[in-house]
Amino acid sequence: MTPISRRLVVAAVALGLGLPTAPTAATPAPEQHSKAQAPQYAEYVALGDSWTADVVILNGDGVPATKHAPIDCAQSQRNYPKLVAKALGVARFRDASCGSATTDDFAAAQTGLPLGGTNPPQFDRLSRSTDLVTVGIGGNDAGIASAGTDCLNALPFANPLPTDQLALPDLPIPFIGGQLPLGGCKKKYTKHGYDQLARNIRQSQPKVVRALKAIHRIAPKARILLVDYMSVIPDHGCYPQLPATDEDMAYIKAKFDQLNRMLARASKKGGAELVRTHRLTVGHDLCQGPRVRYAETLGLSVNDVAVGVPAHPNSAGARAQAASVLAQLGK
Repeated sequence: MTPISRRLVVAAVALGLGLPTAPTAATPAPEQHSKAQAPQYAEYVALGDSWTADVVILNGDGVPATKHAPIDCAQSQRNYPKLVAKALGVARFRDASCGSATTDDFAAAQTGLPLGGTNPPQFDRLSRSTDLVTVGIGGNDAGIASAGTDCLNALPFANPLPTDQLALPDLPIPFIGGQLPLGGCKKKYTKHGYDQLARNIRQSQPKVVRALKAIHRIAPKARILLVDYMSVIPDHGCYPQLPATDEDMAYIKAKFDQLNRMLARASKKGGAELVRTHRLTVGHDLCQGPRVRYAETLGLSVNDVAVGVPAHPNSAGARAQAASVLAQLGK
């Protein structure tokens, strides 16, 4: 999670509110996959960042899950690892995923969470008897998540002024934070003709590979699945639902695609199977209707009713991720 997301979690968890559950949209239901379709596993461990935790602030289950990680990891009680574990009927399941996690948080404790919590090293949940591991990581190593928020633009047109030279006042803007969002992410990350995010993605690959190889050493019997990032970022803006210019969105969409290509390479080098969530999520981007999209721009969702973290999967997205994992397990 970004610092913006952290402030949202702090505020919402402090309220301690619950929300009713609404009928869900027509998305792949993990429970439709019978246990006979996939091998049986005795011990499943999920590792990953906010797109694995499917971070939520409030939903029909109340506040985030706390069985496997601190509340400020913002794990949804219906995230894709939990849906997969239920569909498989595994005897032992541990979900180590946490918002804002990087590969560094696999071997070391993750501190500085919104409420002051600490998530133990995610590798601590692995054991020599672990026989299934899903991994969703790399976006925060590359800085893609925080870069996406830089694309948001309160104006319905490209800002003609250089925002890095503007003295913008600190304002209590909901979901955004201290300063008025004026877009320009492509200009910011491609200054002087050099693509910073492209470099970050390239530099993240060896980190992901090392993490996968470490999992093999710790849990030598495990089947390891590396889950990529859903295709929920459009290549255009759609005011007011997604306030950003077409140029900025085309840029950040290209970076997400590059990130997924990096993960495909890392899976081969690290000895993991790649779960391509892209195939089940095309056509469900942030510009689609509330019952169609698999992620939310502002975090407010009717699919199921929830207050999530902006620019993260909703419950329909979690079900699509789970269906993708189960389909891979059935191969």
